[in-house]
Amino acid sequence: MENQQKHQYTLIILKPDALVKSLTGNIITRLSEARLRITAARVTRVSKELAEKHYAHLIDKPFFSDLYDYFSGKVYGGEYERVLAFVYEGEDAINRVRKIAGQTNPNDADPISIRGAYGRINKKGIMENVIHCSDSEESAEKEIKLWFAPDDIIEEVYPTVIKDMSGVQARVWA
Repeated sequence: MENQQKHQYTLIILKPDALVKSLTGNIITRLSEARLRITAARVTRVSKELAEKHYAHLIDKPFFSDLYDYFSGKVYGGEYERVLAFVYEGEDAINRVRKIAGQTNPNDADPISIRGAYGRINKKGIMENVIHCSDSEESAEKEIKLWFAPDDIIEEVYPTVIKDMSGVQARVWA
């Protein structure tokens, strides 16, 4: 039986240290090697609530506060309190992106991977690994739904429903 690759979606986040080091272009160029399509992109701030949901498995760790300060960009000052988030899609998207990104710990990553080339462990012991990418289809779905609303994505990625949101205030363009 032939090894068939599955069409997948994956979340990619260029973390504040990638922005501080002006690596966005380099990283996006490297990601293009995967020959996947960008389905959504946005620049956003990382609130404490969003960080706690994204890193729910680490929230009780003693280093969570430092991790939040890194992930939110607070350690870099107001100019870099943001991340660049993408949804990429294509055949075997998760594995293809993870191979280009490299091991989570930049010290263990192949030097030609994104994390191996641009990441480091900072003086506080926090991994500044410049990129996040989903590690499974389950994680990808959870993370994509956390970081993007259905209408932020150019195609229907997961099932949606229409809800009447009457009475809800929203900021709109003047």
